[in-house]
Amino acid sequence: MKYWVLLLLVGLAATVVHGADDPVIAVGRFSAMAPGAPVAGGWEPMTFKKINAHTRYTLVEDAGNTVLRADSHASASGLVKKMSLDPRDYPVLTWSWKVSNTLAKGDVSKKSGDDYAARIYITFAEDPQRLSFIERTKMAAIRLLYGKTPPSAALAYVWGNHAAVGSIHPNPYTDRVQMIIVDSGPAHLNHWRSARRNIVNDFKRAFGTGPPRISGIAVMTDTDNTGESTTAWYGDITLHRK
Repeated sequence: MKYWVLLLLVGLAATVVHGADDPVIAVGRFSAMAPGAPVAGGWEPMTFKKINAHTRYTLVEDAGNTVLRADSHASASGLVKKMSLDPRDYPVLTWSWKVSNTLAKGDVSKKSGDDYAARIYITFAEDPQRLSFIERTKMAAIRLLYGKTPPSAALAYVWGNHAAVGSIHPNPYTDRVQMIIVDSGPAHLNHWRSARRNIVNDFKRAFGTGPPRISGIAVMTDTDNTGESTTAWYGDITLHRK
């Protein structure tokens, strides 16, 4: 199950702790990196055991700026950066992205259609008071196996295929991941789009309560379920103070 593994991988990554002193946290400052160089700044590959074809992530030049390019051909993988901070200190997330195409077979309600040209995940640390008895039992089992516990929830900001902009949908694999449609459809293909989201407000809308600490941020372009192909470009990703 791809999204349970995603949560686990983020939970097991090395932690970068942030305080509340800086006005801005550069989560992904791709513009400061060199085209063709390895992706630096604490980003690590995120792959899945049952998926052999991986999305290819490279730093490229686009209109004079270095950006992160993702090429997916019936594949799935991502890049993840482990963090630890209170979203109330840094509630505003900004980024830019563009995509070459959306996915004809993509369907927000079906596992077979759960592919997107571009996603940005915000994962949140475990809060035992939020979990059911069954969920706590699963967490205990994972803790025994791996020594750590995966995040308890995630927001996924996506470039949708057909779903309406602004709508929120539970991921068809697990309702612990709630997907928010930021852009959708073909109207803005191959054009850069800027986004600005309030993580605290979005978490309340998606889960009905305030968020626990942020545990990580990931990007993922995937087409493994639909078998299609797409390319996405990600600009700098930044967290801002109130």
